[in-house]
Amino acid sequence: MTRWYSDKIAANGIQLHYTRTGGDKPPVVLAHGFSDDGLCWTPVAEKLEADYDVIMVDARGHGRSDAPEQGYTPIDMAADLAGVITGLDLKKPAVLGHSMGGSTAMALAGLYPHLPGAILIEDSGARNYMAGDSAAVQERRRQWRERLTNLQSKTREDLIEHARTDTPTWSEAELGPWADAKLRFDLTALNRQGTGDVDWNQILGNITCPALLLIADLERGGGVTPERAAEMQELVPQLQVVHIPGAGHNIRREQFAPYMEAVNTFLAQEMKR
Repeated sequence: MTRWYSDKIAANGIQLHYTRTGGDKPPVVLAHGFSDDGLCWTPVAEKLEADYDVIMVDARGHGRSDAPEQGYTPIDMAADLAGVITGLDLKKPAVLGHSMGGSTAMALAGLYPHLPGAILIEDSGARNYMAGDSAAVQERRRQWRERLTNLQSKTREDLIEHARTDTPTWSEAELGPWADAKLRFDLTALNRQGTGDVDWNQILGNITCPALLLIADLERGGGVTPERAAEMQELVPQLQVVHIPGAGHNIRREQFAPYMEAVNTFLAQEMKR
């Protein structure tokens, strides 16, 4: 990691922070999940950096990026990522996204089909999560705010110990970046108004690049049902679906070796042609 460097770039009217491994190699952009940040991809980046120029972006409201009052829909975040890709002059990068970052990757590919060379999606089903103002959604937002406020009241060491106890299948390498991300998270990013306006059928229907969807076990907390994966394949015929058994929503953190095997196989097929 000592060879990596970080910087900020103006994109879509804000400053976005990123960490980059560098080198004259095919670019891979990593888009993290909600309340994580770019360095939560550290174990993945360490495995990819020999063959790829890996760019780990902090989404708005996360990490060291700006946190505007509004604009936390997949449409906004896709525009952010498009600005990073064009600003850094990345040529047809692969974009790997987890959860919220998976939605960002799909929105990017559907709204800016000329930009990505391929997309890889970790347990994200192109749904309008936390959308609208129903009582159930408001309660979900309240729970998220309460949880994150509670986590931010802890020290980094306490957070690491909390994660070690709460997620015993995660490797030690995951715990520090996870704790740092929670402490850096800006609660403004809970302002999710407008996410319900996303027309996912139209967006998915516009995706032309190669695509991979990694799904997990529903009983362990996976968020994409086989039925939803099949619906997505109808809209994106080139979408490959790979089930990683023994994992929940955080597939890479729970089944790192098979996750990386699937990612590397796909990237080798699609990025080295």
